[in-house]
Amino acid sequence: MIDFGIKDIVDILLVALLLYYVYRLMKESGTINIFYGVMAFTILWVFASEIFDMRLIGSILDKFMGIGLLILVILFQDQIKRFLVEMGSHRRWRFLRTLFHHHHDEDEKKHEWILAIVYACMAMAKSKTGALIVIEQTVPLDDYEKTGDIIDARINTRLIENIFFKNSPLHDGALIVAHGRLASAGCILPVSHDSDVPRSLGLRHRSALGIAQACDAAAIVVSEETGRISFAHRGKLYTRLSSTDLEHRLSALVF
Repeated sequence: MIDFGIKDIVDILLVALLLYYVYRLMKESGTINIFYGVMAFTILWVFASEIFDMRLIGSILDKFMGIGLLILVILFQDQIKRFLVEMGSHRRWRFLRTLFHHHHDEDEKKHEWILAIVYACMAMAKSKTGALIVIEQTVPLDDYEKTGDIIDARINTRLIENIFFKNSPLHDGALIVAHGRLASAGCILPVSHDSDVPRSLGLRHRSALGIAQACDAAAIVVSEETGRISFAHRGKLYTRLSSTDLEHRLSALVF
């Protein structure tokens, strides 16, 4: 008789939850096919070694499984880092913060700089000024900040517009917002090679999607051709946003 208790149910649920998070992260990073391949290999190994007790193929697969974990860690170190950072993110435990204290002044400052970014994007969309703004989340963007010029200035609508002014030397790169300040401008971002991105979208959109796939940062794009506003987060690109949509997405991002 099989002894199956509550501990086994909890064990199965924890494994299912872990697989779900891994699946979601790899789907957002565009490596979902590799996830399917790893799962298929694991299932084959379980059937060969544990169920059918096939010694020869089982021993071969055992050798692969022995080094497979190390190979996966090397190949997907960025995704693993992102997974661990998300698990420890204060946003996942913010219900505890609200139980003990509420920073009203801090929330007001966040709302002010959100509106400053929204107003700047509205003005640039109206004048069809191309822009790319990246907002840091839990994963630090220090390496990307170093590729541009350090600003470390208060978030200001006019300053953002001046950075992306067509004659400005910094207008081609990305503006990074970190810790409630304009950290660096003219930054270089990774470019997404996702085939699902429409050909009508340019390098700014692919860079926005690239940083959204590489980490948990969010990116805002103002199209130079159409003046439309786009938003990239968690490996997805949302186009044709209104100013209200942008404000709601930024508010959900920081609160």
